[in-house]
Amino acid sequence: MEITFEKDQNKLPVAIIGGGPVGLAAVAHLISKGEKVLLFEAGNSVGHSVLKWGSVKMFSPWQYNIDKEAEKLLEKSGWIAPDLTQLPTGRELVESYLKPLSDIPEINKSLILNAKVIGVGKKGLDKVKSSNRENVPFIIYVESDEHISNYEVKAVIDATGTWSNPNPVASNGIFTKNEINAREHIYYGIPDLKGEKERYAGKKVLVVGSGHSSINILLELAKLKEEHPQTEILWAIRKANVEEVYGGKENDQLAARGELGSRVEKLINTNTISTFTEYQIIDLHKHNEKVNVKGVVKDKIVVIEGIDEVISATGSRPDFSFLREVRLNIDSAIESSYELAPLIDPNIHSCGTVRPHGEKELRHFEKNFYIVGMKSYGRAPTFLLATGYEQVRSVIAYLTGDFQGAVDVKLELPETGVCSVGLVDCCGEETVNNRNKSCTTTKSVEASESISCVQIKPKEINNNSCCS
Repeated sequence: MEITFEKDQNKLPVAIIGGGPVGLAAVAHLISKGEKVLLFEAGNSVGHSVLKWGSVKMFSPWQYNIDKEAEKLLEKSGWIAPDLTQLPTGRELVESYLKPLSDIPEINKSLILNAKVIGVGKKGLDKVKSSNRENVPFIIYVESDEHISNYEVKAVIDATGTWSNPNPVASNGIFTKNEINAREHIYYGIPDLKGEKERYAGKKVLVVGSGHSSINILLELAKLKEEHPQTEILWAIRKANVEEVYGGKENDQLAARGELGSRVEKLINTNTISTFTEYQIIDLHKHNEKVNVKGVVKDKIVVIEGIDEVISATGSRPDFSFLREVRLNIDSAIESSYELAPLIDPNIHSCGTVRPHGEKELRHFEKNFYIVGMKSYGRAPTFLLATGYEQVRSVIAYLTGDFQGAVDVKLELPETGVCSVGLVDCCGEETVNNRNKSCTTTKSVEASESISCVQIKPKEINNNSCCS
């Protein structure tokens, strides 16, 4: 498809980039408003990134993972909703929700798969040009099967997430050449340890990261070690004391969260796991089909040698490379939307507050361009799907002229958050000062047995604290 030259810009479609839960929710809202829409998904199916952690159980039950407008469309098609109290895996989210949603004819005709967006700009204008800029449509450049197509649209919503752009192992956030060369020995994210058992069984494995993602990876590796005693498990964290990661244990008001800390503490005390605290990774070096990790502990060089596999649970970051010609308003530290940063900055908010926000906080200098979903949070770790759904509702209300609806932002979340025994990331990155508190919003996930760790009590959050 080549560029279309539409005299009436209002007749042009809205472009959604990313076919995950938030991107598809955006399509549902646009269709409900009678808008034309194009959704570009780089993968070969909707929820392509979600399927990469398909075996992992989510942190929240179904009731918080289904967008209301999408649900209306699904119900009209005869869809049978899953048990809303259950915690779905990533694969279940795709198979029981995203795939049926994408099969609805109104949505399916808007969906373009295997379509990687490589550039977004303004028709006939580079980033510098200002004259008449707001009245000029966007141009989307899309690569598919080695062919580049151009699409003209009136608005762009980037819902590409961050999963495909992981942080490096190195503590300074920079991918070194040596780390890139060692990538065949590094897994970024949460591996399917059951499905990839041969890769890790009997091997020397280093887990990097101090969040609950890493804790659950360690617990799964410990299970693997029971079957394959030769498996050696190492854990590198930047925290000074591993106790900071345990949480409240038996004193935790959320019993399941406390159980995680107690379980990993037991493994450390029995020498099942070897820990490296205050470990700042400088670089990795591939040597004789193994990896040597070079780090600093209290100004002294410490090298961990002979590692077979590294699992990096250090989070991810946004990719802005295809947005070079868009006038963005990004916070310099968090890399979130600028107005959103103070609300979610993990340097300030130890408890992962999910303050209601919408179109106003998501605006960029480029009119009618928005980043929503996980990517809107930049490097902050406290994003919830329910937050993303409210974001797109507000943004699309604004784009379609419902300015009051865009302002009236509401967000329904559990009174004390939601989490699973499989993986809990309560209150963002836990600190000594907050680890015994029960206030919680969760993000990370894991594929162990799952139990809801709180009684779910929906509550409208309309203040600055998740502890209210």
